[in-house]
Amino acid sequence: MTIPDIEAFEERAAIAQYDGGLSRSDAEDLAARAQGFPSADRYWEWLADYVVSRRLP
Repeated sequence: MTIPDIEAFEERAAIAQYDGGLSRSDAEDLAARAQGFPSADRYWEWLADYVVSRRLP
């Protein structure tokens, strides 16, 4: 897996929230799924693991 695109994640979540009327949580789940993650929680867990270990999980 490659490193997720945080800017794309944030942009997609913001658009889904403000233009799509989704809650922030649902918008982040949508943005995470667009990058191949099952949920925003898993997306953030992956990023945290990457930052701590400095290598791809």
